Amino acid sequence: MLLLHGYPQTHVAWRRMAPALAKHHALVVPDLPGYGASRPQAMTPRWTKRRVGKALVELMASLGHDRFAVVGHDRGARVAYRMALDQPDRVTALACLAVVPTLDAMAAVDHHFATRASHWFFLAQAADLPERLLAADPDAFLDRALTTMTGGRDVIEPDAREAYRAAFRDPAVRHAICEDYRAALDEDLAHDTADRARGRRLSCPLLVLWPGADAGSGRVTPVETWRQWADDVSGAATAGGHLLPEDAPDEILAQLGPFLARSPQSRALSRLVR
Repeated sequence: MLLLHGYPQTHVAWRRMAPALAKHHALVVPDLPGYGASRPQAMTPRWTKRRVGKALVELMASLGHDRFAVVGHDRGARVAYRMALDQPDRVTALACLAVVPTLDAMAAVDHHFATRASHWFFLAQAADLPERLLAADPDAFLDRALTTMTGGRDVIEPDAREAYRAAFRDPAVRHAICEDYRAALDEDLAHDTADRARGRRLSCPLLVLWPGADAGSGRVTPVETWRQWADDVSGAATAGGHLLPEDAPDEILAQLGPFLARSPQSRALSRLVR
C-alpha cells in the first residue's frame, strides 16, 4: 500500500494510521516529490500530478510492488487519482481523502471557497512572487494554514508541527509546493479536462471520505461527484476537519478495512491462503 500525504505536510501525516495498516499491508510512505526530505533531480519540466504519479509507480516497482493500493489525502489524493487514471494496471484500489477531482473543484469555486482556500490561488501565482513573500515568515504562514485546516483545534502535537515547520523553512520545499499549485491550475486541470472529454474513468474500486463540516445542506456530495469518474464508488463523511489522517484516523481505518478487503488483489490473496 502506498500512502500519499497532502499540503503542507510530509509523510509524518500518517503517524496515527501507519502502525495499524502495517499489521496487514506492506507500506510505502514517501514524501511527495519536493515536499519534506524528497528532492527531485530537476524541477523542469514541472512536477505535474502525472509526472509525480509516474515517478511513484517506478518507485513502487523498484521495491517489488507492481500492483498496489493507494491511499491519498489532499495533494496526495490528486496524485493518486491521476496515477490510477494513467496507469490502471498498477492500482488495485484507491482511497481519496478530502478531495474531488481538480476539474470539479475549480468548477465549483465561489467566494466562500476562495476565502477558505486562498492558498490555492496565492501559491499558484507566477514565480517567484509567492516564494519571496513566503520567505518573510514561513512558520507563521504554515501555522495559519494548519489552524485553518483543523478549525483551530489542537490535533497536531508539537513534534509533528515542528517537523512540518522544519520542512517548510527550506526554500526548495516552498518552491516545490508553489509549483504543485501552479501545475494544478495549468497542466493538471488540462489533463482532467481531456480525460472528461474522452470519457476516461477509474477502473479500480474507489473509497471517498470527507470531513462532514464540508458537506453543506443541498450540496452535491463527493460520492456523487466521483461517480462521474468511476463506477465502483463508496464513501462517507467523517468527523474532524480537513486533515483527516491526523484528525479522524480511527474513522478512516474503520472504512479502509472493509474496503480494501474486497479489492481484487485482497480476494486473490485470500484464495491463495485458503
